[in-house]
Amino acid sequence: MDYTFLYEKIITYGGNILLALIFLIIGLKVIKVITKNILQWFQKAQLEPSLQSFLGGLIKALLLVMLIISIASMLGIQMASFIAVLAAASFAVGLALQGSLSNFAGGVLILFLKPFKVGDYIEAAGYAGSVQEIQIFYTELNTPDNKKIVIPNGNLSNNSIVNYSSYPTRRVDFTFGVGYENDIKIVKHILSKIAQDNPLIFDDPPPQVVVAEHGESSVNLYLRGWCKAEDYWAIYFDTLEKVKLTFDKEGINIPYPQRDLHLKNVKQIGGII
Repeated sequence: MDYTFLYEKIITYGGNILLALIFLIIGLKVIKVITKNILQWFQKAQLEPSLQSFLGGLIKALLLVMLIISIASMLGIQMASFIAVLAAASFAVGLALQGSLSNFAGGVLILFLKPFKVGDYIEAAGYAGSVQEIQIFYTELNTPDNKKIVIPNGNLSNNSIVNYSSYPTRRVDFTFGVGYENDIKIVKHILSKIAQDNPLIFDDPPPQVVVAEHGESSVNLYLRGWCKAEDYWAIYFDTLEKVKLTFDKEGINIPYPQRDLHLKNVKQIGGII
């Protein structure tokens, strides 16, 4: 058996293959060190854990691609055709995953800009609930009645988000309508007393009671008070109940919407009114 051809190929490409193997081993070790340092920097920067793992994996994959391209070039592989195939494949994958890429971009924006965090109560994309988990493609909410809502991050990043947990305090707003026959000063005193007696409502700034408008069938008053964000609903429901009970006790009328109907006499002509 003639080994001349094989011997010539080993002589010709053996050095390149050996060099490529050495370069591969060193390159993998360098990539491992770089990835480890980047992950440590992410931890110091206090990035979201899901974003840390994703970016770490992405950077590692890019470095591996660069290493493979370098090794292929060392072995004499034509890089122009290789890169062209890689670009065509990337374009095809991009078209196929267009929606997913939009969600991915939205997830990156959310994890970087942090308009909300896990545990916050938000309202977005037509839903409201507590944030349970922020993934790179989707965000999971838990509604007050214990429903799981999964929202694509593309929708979240392209729409308005109301974050009820951003600040430690909130203002509770009420609107109460009373009859025109009631004494407004007495009504204001009752509402102020209810707010001042509630230990969850702040004294500074003090609760505010004002006449808001003269409605069609009632005089509407605003009651506003500041509180801790976590006490909002407790104050809201308790105040509604106390106002109704106190108004009933003091004889304050809460009118229903009403209309005055005026009838005019019309002569009957041919049995038709």
